[in-house]
Amino acid sequence: MTYRILIIEDDTAIQEGLKNLLMANGYEVGVIHDFGNVLQELAAFAPHLVLLDINLPREDGFSVCTRLRACSQVPVIFVTSRNTDMDELNSIMLGGDAFITKPYNTAILLAKTASLLKRAYADRQPESMEHRGVVLHLESSQAEYQGKRAELTKNELKIMYYLFKNAGKICPRADIVDFLWDNQLYVDDNALSVNVTRIREKLAELGLTDFIRTKHRQGYLI
Repeated sequence: MTYRILIIEDDTAIQEGLKNLLMANGYEVGVIHDFGNVLQELAAFAPHLVLLDINLPREDGFSVCTRLRACSQVPVIFVTSRNTDMDELNSIMLGGDAFITKPYNTAILLAKTASLLKRAYADRQPESMEHRGVVLHLESSQAEYQGKRAELTKNELKIMYYLFKNAGKICPRADIVDFLWDNQLYVDDNALSVNVTRIREKLAELGLTDFIRTKHRQGYLI
């Protein structure tokens, strides 16, 4: 997935430098332009990480961080020319995750960014998965093949997710049932067969057959 990073910095030269650096390293980047509506722009962009200056028009970065922390735990890196111990302490006390002074070392900035993103989103479910030309869109609950899409029910999506997560391996029916119905003591095993049949029918409508293979007395395999 591509992480989104929001830059809250009023110096246009620094804005551009940070933006170019981050984009060159594969990030999607947004920049705040209306400093009277910082949180509104932040909510609209929905970043995975924020780079925040302290000296800003309208309100300083400490105030922005305080208001942000009242509604979000998105990682925040202060990038600022203010370099006193009290500034760094305030940034930590108000919820900042890292403090970097200007002129910043690009390698250190990129390393801290990558480290915070990894720590914050290590268990984040991907937005999509792909196997043998089939794309599973998790957020929209759809399967896509050669530009055509099919809607999946909640259980169909969970089955497909489990199969994609274990692509190339035989998935025992009992394991899928446990995953699908959260280890309930009793579930009719036929319910799994019904769901798999429906998935196969939907994939066939996309022009795909034999994507989910049955391994006799073992389980399913993609």
